[in-house]
Amino acid sequence: MKLNFINRKQELEFLENRYKNNGFEFIILYGKRRVGKTELIKKFLANKKHIYFLCDKSGSERNFMRFKNKIAEYLNEPTIETNDLEEIFKNLAIKSKEKSVIVFDEFSCLIEKDSSIPSIFQVVIDEILNNTNNMLILCGSSISMMEKGTLSYKSPLYGRRSGHWKVLPMKFKEIGEFFPKNDNCKNIEFWSVLGGIPFYLDYFSDEESVFDNIYNQIMNKEGRLYEEIDFILKEELREPDAYKGILTAIGSGKTKVSEISSSSKIKIQDIDKYLKVLIRLGIIEREVSVSESKKTKKAVYGFDDNFFEFWFEFCEPFKSDIEIGEFSNVKDKLKSDFNSYLGRRFEKLITWLIKDKILLKDISFSKIGRQWGKFEGEKGKNSYEIDIVALNETQKEALFGECKWQEGVNAFEVVKECFAKSKFVEWNNEKRKEYFAVFAKSFKNKIKEFEGKKVYCFDLREIEKTLKNLG
Repeated sequence: MKLNFINRKQELEFLENRYKNNGFEFIILYGKRRVGKTELIKKFLANKKHIYFLCDKSGSERNFMRFKNKIAEYLNEPTIETNDLEEIFKNLAIKSKEKSVIVFDEFSCLIEKDSSIPSIFQVVIDEILNNTNNMLILCGSSISMMEKGTLSYKSPLYGRRSGHWKVLPMKFKEIGEFFPKNDNCKNIEFWSVLGGIPFYLDYFSDEESVFDNIYNQIMNKEGRLYEEIDFILKEELREPDAYKGILTAIGSGKTKVSEISSSSKIKIQDIDKYLKVLIRLGIIEREVSVSESKKTKKAVYGFDDNFFEFWFEFCEPFKSDIEIGEFSNVKDKLKSDFNSYLGRRFEKLITWLIKDKILLKDISFSKIGRQWGKFEGEKGKNSYEIDIVALNETQKEALFGECKWQEGVNAFEVVKECFAKSKFVEWNNEKRKEYFAVFAKSFKNKIKEFEGKKVYCFDLREIEKTLKNLG
């Protein structure tokens, strides 16, 4: 495990700017498990007077006792008798005259065991810390618990924070810093399996192929990531088995609400609340065709988290085999379907690179995503799908793009087919200005124009060059 600290420049700048302010600062940091919150905090605390406290699930009294011991160690004096948090903080405020950063990491563990915790901290902030020059950071991994306990309107802590930050997974452009020996193709393979979660990335080696890493760390009972999905579901959710049923359904290709309900055996009138929780946790996403209203009932559901998608497509269906050391079926599945899986994640990656103004940065779009639908024709042959459609509603501009995780792609043939499908997209048909784009591993031929419309062609080498030029 490399334990690299990479990037997080925006997050560190945010914390540093708050630290430089005079007076009390109350900051809330939250984000999904393994995303790197603790490493971010430790990096920020370097060379600062601080008290770092990691909460656990042993209850308020036990945690407060441990915290007062930390305070005594920090002040270099005997531990006070009381376990009352107000008195503990009063003692700190009286005895410490230096600016200090006080961190409660995994604060959600406290809230989970004691619903009065937000009220207790409200009093501490209002009556004690507000009169100091200190900085309080509450950090947590349980997104639902942190949002409910610290950020929601009903929380006693609402309106008291001076800032908050949701720590997100690393973006693809940072993946190369984890794996300096990888080319762009291999980085896409790694990212497609692990996403941008630093904890996961640290367990993969650029000395090994993506398959060897998968076999050693994921599809192996002794692998560091083998139990990860079960751990997260049990830590985050009260009904992990129900949620696993939903995720298993989505992993098997069920994307509509009715299909997911039927496969998971959860009543259709109840399924919506489960889906919303998984969306809030960043595990799945609700997707609608770009030209449709977000309120449409034609939505489909898929994975937003790469590692969850990989696990529920390639591992969960073969869990029993893996448990007894039988790997032939899971390896056959991986070899036959992995390239198709990479194609889907490549499509997502390109969409995000366009959103982030890394690719096609000179063109502005207000909506971007997949487009699908039906047209008049023979049943079974009357549907279409376009990988990427980006719309500029102000300028009436539309980009139609296709992603091909293939070598030697014929751009002319791809654009020709995409051009035909674009006619089925009902959006400012008579007024719009159209562009086309093809993204591939490599090209047999590229084109710059088709039917008088501009065409963009990007291969992996050009994408890698663009990412490197970002600095």
